[in-house]
Amino acid sequence: MKKGILITLEGGEGCGKSTQIKLLYDYLKRQGHAVFLTREPGGTKIGDAIRDVLLDNRNKGMSALCETLLYMASRAELIHQVIAPELKKGKIVLCDRWLDATVAYQGYAGGVDVEWIRSIGKTATQGIVPNLSLYLDLPVKAGLARAKKRKKADRMESKALPFHEKVRQGYLKIAKYEPKRFQVLSLKPSDTIKAIHSAIQRKVSHVL
Repeated sequence: MKKGILITLEGGEGCGKSTQIKLLYDYLKRQGHAVFLTREPGGTKIGDAIRDVLLDNRNKGMSALCETLLYMASRAELIHQVIAPELKKGKIVLCDRWLDATVAYQGYAGGVDVEWIRSIGKTATQGIVPNLSLYLDLPVKAGLARAKKRKKADRMESKALPFHEKVRQGYLKIAKYEPKRFQVLSLKPSDTIKAIHSAIQRKVSHVL
């Protein structure tokens, strides 16, 4: 059985993560690799429906525990339907967010027990661990300003600045916890899309 490679991108709101993962997908395709691109939450019919619930501003009162369980449900379906089968085909799978996002957002920032999240996350992911996870670390204020310029803020983007600062600190704790897998790319607001893409290419080249 072929063994694929899983690469995930993380970052705070407005860091350019979704733009960068699409650029990485295009780059790897041009290099002749078999690549599959997906995202969390979503990537399946069930996951997309859960995503709509999670990001809908009408659900402002949702608890962090409820968020955690919804993210896990979407994740479990994505792994079952998409990621595990694509990895078995030997593909490079790129995923926009991963279990790390739940650890940072609902765990470190939302107050849900981090070890419990990791425990149920292991079941939801079928024990699959990314070969590389990159965290795009843009200053929080700059990222939120970008996100709000781009479109109307969704439910997660609408959370207060202190929450997003806690998310960032959570991601940095993950980097200390798993430095080999989870690597930080420190960004400045003035960094160009091209420069960030080049830095990501260099990181990814080490796992291919």
